[in-house]
Amino acid sequence: MIAIVLLVSVMGSLPNVMPVPGWWPSMVSHSLNMGLDLKGGIHLVLDVDVDKAVSRSVEEDVSVVRRLLREHKMRYKQLDASGFTLTVALKRASDGPAAEELLAKELPAYNASRTDGVLVLKVKPKEADDIRKLAVDQVIEVVRNRVDALGTTDPVIVKQGTRRVLVQIPGFEDSARAKALIGRTAELDFKLVDEKGDLDKALSSGHVPRGDVIVYGKKEMRGGKEFAQPYLLKKRTELSGNEISDARVSIDSRFNEYAVTLKFNNKGARRFDRLTAAHVNERFAIILEGVVQSAPVIRERISGGTAQITGSFSAEESRDLAIVLRAGALPAPVKVVEERSIGPSLGQDSVNQGAESIVIGLILVLLFMTVYYRMFGLIANVALIFNMLLIVAAMSMIGATLTLPGMAGIVLTIGMAVDANVLIFERIREELHLGKTPMAAIDGGYDKALSTIIDANITTLIAAIVLFQFGTGPVKGFAVTLSVGILASMFTAITVTRAIVSLTVTKPGRKIKTLSI
Repeated sequence: MIAIVLLVSVMGSLPNVMPVPGWWPSMVSHSLNMGLDLKGGIHLVLDVDVDKAVSRSVEEDVSVVRRLLREHKMRYKQLDASGFTLTVALKRASDGPAAEELLAKELPAYNASRTDGVLVLKVKPKEADDIRKLAVDQVIEVVRNRVDALGTTDPVIVKQGTRRVLVQIPGFEDSARAKALIGRTAELDFKLVDEKGDLDKALSSGHVPRGDVIVYGKKEMRGGKEFAQPYLLKKRTELSGNEISDARVSIDSRFNEYAVTLKFNNKGARRFDRLTAAHVNERFAIILEGVVQSAPVIRERISGGTAQITGSFSAEESRDLAIVLRAGALPAPVKVVEERSIGPSLGQDSVNQGAESIVIGLILVLLFMTVYYRMFGLIANVALIFNMLLIVAAMSMIGATLTLPGMAGIVLTIGMAVDANVLIFERIREELHLGKTPMAAIDGGYDKALSTIIDANITTLIAAIVLFQFGTGPVKGFAVTLSVGILASMFTAITVTRAIVSLTVTKPGRKIKTLSI
């Protein structure tokens, strides 16, 4: 068993110091991942507007309430969503009890109350908490997809507290682009332009026709002044970014400019087909993050399930837009509340200093064990080298990320690894002082120290697991190396040293009078 573990440890450690051949087993062909503090890169902490996620959920339920009331022929004069509350004003107060019962049954996430013909639905506190938690989880997933599309390796994207997300991108230095890409909500909507409405009147009077909304296009310079084209649109969203299955950079053949071609999923393709068939020669607006990108005229029915977004994009802008649309929209706005950039030179200095501390610590421990425990010290040193190989191999195989605190954990593990041997060797010395024979002293030393070693390591392992579970970022890096080191040291200190002693000192027929300890 020890020989197999040693072979796997050597094979798992080699990719960190030299390229391995193609026939090398895939399980042991990975090198250690370097963390942000060792490789350099970007560190961001995002704050998720979780309350906005709840209010968006309420807004989405407006269409559900509208459908239910129409199906049951209950007419209403007002249906609004505000914050965590839905308000329904019925035309006939007599419909109130039936409407309240219907909505309470079909929308169990709300507490319903009624005053005459006005129904008020408010999200239950537990449901609001669930939406908040789900929003943070969705943000993590969307951000991970966006960061992966950048082509970076080994990003760290984890939840921090109840509403924050830690993002670390090793090896990526363009902080402005990373923030712009990660922070975009990427809300994409398709709305029809109200061709019959009077836009000028709505702008001058401030009175927008019922069922309409004014949305502005991108800002541009006209006559030396900044201008944004206003559009009078139908409030109802015909299609959304949720129905997009793919987004790719393309070239607009009309103007020879960069564009983004969208491909809808099956449901979206059917809806887009019906939309274009029913509204030929009408305009529909493509709205990205609350800004009208374009409002083309539907010339004919489009049944291929594709659409194109144009807007004088640069190559990088179109590529980033395609990335965020493929990854999906964020369920709630996010804000960067902490930002740090670490250059690769600083990261390399950290690697060098950390490696030096490990080497110096290892040499000092090896010298001490050799001088103080003689032959048994050399046996402990062999086990310690084995322990270092096992830690590096295990972390490489499980895909763990090595951080600067992780290096501190390795240094600590070096001391802890020989600590078990110190306990065993001191027990053997005590047994020899009691007058026992060398063989009896060795057996007694290992047997009596075993329970103490297990107790000490298990309590430390529990602390490391707690650190990993509740810690973030660097704390987790320390906990990983500490946990792996503890498990490796228990194996090497108890099993490996005992095996070496059995093979060298307690050979059959060999009479030992003294021990070099």
